Amino acid sequence: MTLVDDLKALRQQAQEHIEDRNADLEQLRIEYLGRKGQLTKLLKGMKDVPAADRKTVGQVGNEVREFIANTLAERQKQKAAAELDRQLAAETIDVTLPGSSPIQGQTHVLQQIMDEIESHFLGMGFQVIDDPVDSPEVETDEYNFERENLPKDHPARDMQDTFYVTPEILLRTQTSPVQSRVLEKHDFSKGPLKMIAPGKVYRRDTDDATHSHQFHQVEGLVVGENVTMADLKGTLLSIMQELFGEKHQIRLRPSYFPFTEPSVEVDVSWDEVTPDTKPEDIRWIEVLGAGMTHPNVLKMDGVDPEKYSAFAFGLGPDRFAMLKYGVEDIRQFYLNDVRFLSQFNRKGN
Repeated sequence: MTLVDDLKALRQQAQEHIEDRNADLEQLRIEYLGRKGQLTKLLKGMKDVPAADRKTVGQVGNEVREFIANTLAERQKQKAAAELDRQLAAETIDVTLPGSSPIQGQTHVLQQIMDEIESHFLGMGFQVIDDPVDSPEVETDEYNFERENLPKDHPARDMQDTFYVTPEILLRTQTSPVQSRVLEKHDFSKGPLKMIAPGKVYRRDTDDATHSHQFHQVEGLVVGENVTMADLKGTLLSIMQELFGEKHQIRLRPSYFPFTEPSVEVDVSWDEVTPDTKPEDIRWIEVLGAGMTHPNVLKMDGVDPEKYSAFAFGLGPDRFAMLKYGVEDIRQFYLNDVRFLSQFNRKGN
């Protein structure tokens, strides 16, 4: 008896076993097609087949394998259909009743705001830096404070503001360290650096209606030749009008931050501003801080402040969401109350 005859006999045997109503199809698959199955054992005899006959024997082997696999699959379908028929017959369900649609989830409102910010800046040629290598949430004192021109005795280093792991390791209080990590690797021969860094930040605040120990921040930085305060104002106006509407305006007020000089606080108009609006009638609300990057910061990141200038800004998506949708308590964003979050359906806004 040849190997071809053995293969054909195996095919017949497998077919009879598969057609048995009580057969365990998974066990049969292993028995015939598994790595230690009968077909595998038979095909090991190929080494004894004359070279001239191996092609023919191989074709028969493949046909037998395909036949067994297809027969198993077809029998499985038949058993599944029979089981479904049995279940339908046993259950007293009126299939003519209308079904109920499942409730679909949606993007969290804070993520919606961050997506809008990222999309806007991507359209302006910025790169988004949010990978763990350049944007770690557990940061060093050097990058979180010293690289941002914050000396050791600065009030922002007080333990009440910062979660320290060790004296030199902490949970970042801002996304500014991402700027330094990216800037020190940037090749200015390929052009200026334009980036935003979205992410979570942590501070030792007591949670209340307007404060949280964890919140989101989007840091922005532009470094190049001849970068001016006018560029900063135009950039901030564009993102404010993207988020709140084209008829809203901004104003810049002098301020102080260790990492920028000059520094400004940025306000956005509460209402739309038209040509007929009187300046004294405009209501302003503070939304962010910004300024021209301090020369010391550029130096510490390996950039020549005599050749390059820069501006930086920090956006607060949590605050923007509160302003845009009239939310009075920031804690609502973190309670996972579906009734609250479902109000901010992107399709409905």
